[in-house]
Amino acid sequence: MNNSILAGQLCFSLYSVSNALTRQYRPFLKEFDLTYPQFVVLLALYDQDNISLKELGEKTLFDSGTLTPLVQKLEAKEFLNRVSVAEDERVKKVILTDKARGLKEQILEIPNQMRCSMRMSDEELENLKQLSKNLLQDL
Repeated sequence: MNNSILAGQLCFSLYSVSNALTRQYRPFLKEFDLTYPQFVVLLALYDQDNISLKELGEKTLFDSGTLTPLVQKLEAKEFLNRVSVAEDERVKKVILTDKARGLKEQILEIPNQMRCSMRMSDEELENLKQLSKNLLQDL
């Protein structure tokens, strides 16, 4: 990149990398008919299944306006079900389906497949991830 005002902005650099990474994921996710945000939701549920929509939002950092359509799409694609909690009908739990559990190993392999296309060392990528987490805490 040149020394333009835009190229000198951290936000633009992070935005560009994020978009590039998301594009790289597309061919791997296409096999499962998933978008990147849907993939994020599944990863969160593979960590912890049978959680409330609120908890899922906290894990994924998606607000309810973003999360609700993602969950609806994943439910339509038979990856999860939303179930009302007996004690409070307003609370919905999100539960993975047999289909999602059956595809878990394949879906969890996607980041490893992505890693093969990256030239940065494991240490560099770990540092980048930690720096990203630090920056997120500052915002």
